Amino acid sequence: MGASWEEEQRLGQASRSRAEANPRKLAIWVAYMSTSSTRKRSETEEKALVGELKNSPPRTTQKKQLPSIPKNAVPMTKPASPALSAQSTNGTHASYGPFYLEYSLLAEFTLVVKQKLPGVYVQPSYQSALMWFGVIFIRHGLYQDGVFKFTVYIPDNYPDGDCPRLVFDLPIFHPLVDPISGELDVKRAFAKWRRNHNHIWQILMYARRVFYKIDTTIPLNPEAAVLYDKDIQLFKSKVVDSVKLCSSHLFDPPKIEDPYAISFSPWNPAIHDEAREKMLTQKKAEDQQCKSMQVSGLSWVKPGSVQPFSKEEKTLPT
Repeated sequence: MGASWEEEQRLGQASRSRAEANPRKLAIWVAYMSTSSTRKRSETEEKALVGELKNSPPRTTQKKQLPSIPKNAVPMTKPASPALSAQSTNGTHASYGPFYLEYSLLAEFTLVVKQKLPGVYVQPSYQSALMWFGVIFIRHGLYQDGVFKFTVYIPDNYPDGDCPRLVFDLPIFHPLVDPISGELDVKRAFAKWRRNHNHIWQILMYARRVFYKIDTTIPLNPEAAVLYDKDIQLFKSKVVDSVKLCSSHLFDPPKIEDPYAISFSPWNPAIHDEAREKMLTQKKAEDQQCKSMQVSGLSWVKPGSVQPFSKEEKTLPT
């Protein structure tokens, strides 16, 4: 153990007496005493600090803590971003969703016009672009002379939603037409509507084709399916009755009051003759234009012949 303070003092006095006789030893003794005093003073201050800590009263302030959660508090969640919250059911932003839907339907109607489906006429409703009026003319087959009016109902989340529905104004005796509601089994051909792959003109083409090619598997009208497979003559008889029934109601007012709903009226020469003449005149003008566009360039084939270079070359006089 190290020497105590009193012992160091006695040793220091003895060393001082001896050092006074020798100047060099005196200098060493002064340096030693200064170092010892500094060390002792540091130890004393340290003990005093430890004592103050022991005798100091405990801290009254506690560690910082978050306030407690109330019992009836509702947990708050992070609000969704405006872009996601504005997302509508059809996959488009609510801010421009109606315009996107209108553009999609306009593009669909343009495709219908370009397809030029024979015997099929369709027109969007005035009240809603999600409802189209149409009519199908059957020109041959079992349903010959049939004129069937229908309505296409398009989902409001088109084209990301379900398949559009096609409902005839009067139920038609057909295996794929519901005998009560008159709805055509469109989902048979379009089980899942695929965006940018399926189009409304395909539904119209399908509605026309079912009257020429009869399908009796999983029918909506079991009676019609059984008669077609077992008794074709009775089936034809019922089809004729159905066609006559639709023709008898052809001039009835539309079921839906709409300025653009398709309606028929008896032939009136004062009105219809003029309209027919305009249509035929326009058709003739288009045919003439097509012919004039085709007659161009030179040909080395003699008219009425298929042999190449059969046309005689005309030489100019020199």
